[in-house]
Amino acid sequence: MQRPRVVIVEDHALTRAGLRTSLEPSCDIVGEAADGLSGLETILHAQPDVAVVDIGLPGLDGIALTQRVRVEAPSVRIVIVTMIDLEEEVLAALAAGADAYCLKSSEPERIVDAVRIAAEGGAFFDPQIAHVVLGRFSAPSKSGLNASPLTSRETEILRLIADGKANGEIAERLYIGLGTVKGHIRDILAKLSASDRTQAAVVALRKGYI
Repeated sequence: MQRPRVVIVEDHALTRAGLRTSLEPSCDIVGEAADGLSGLETILHAQPDVAVVDIGLPGLDGIALTQRVRVEAPSVRIVIVTMIDLEEEVLAALAAGADAYCLKSSEPERIVDAVRIAAEGGAFFDPQIAHVVLGRFSAPSKSGLNASPLTSRETEILRLIADGKANGEIAERLYIGLGTVKGHIRDILAKLSASDRTQAAVVALRKGYI
């Protein structure tokens, strides 16, 4: 894959410089911003593959910025990077349409991985906050009435998506063609009324399908 084109939206100059230093060896940094409103303008102008966004931005916070980008530049993938690992913040980021969530305390390599996976169409949750997502969404329905509409193969693919695997990795793992993976994902999105892979994974976790 080509080097991802990345915009960094972070209000602390030192942290922004650290993110740039970590990402530059494998990504092209095409814009930076120190607040949410200028971040939105920069993203809309640069049309990057990935936007790395802090949650606690002045003017327009990272959640609101993500929501705007999902509407105004839907092809841009969003990686949330924050010091906050509170459940409500994680779930708000997912609901807003973030494709990945990392903690600033993580190793730089993990943030680089999150950007790469997001750029390739995958979803990534920092292992330090994965328990929040799984603990909230993975419990089966108490009613026991919600049978999964997914086939066993579709369920297997969704589990890999939830683990942050890109389409190519899924194809290699399951020994199937890339086109077959994409076909299954189209069927999954239709069955779950989801607009993208991340939303499909969250819906499936919420309903106890995976």
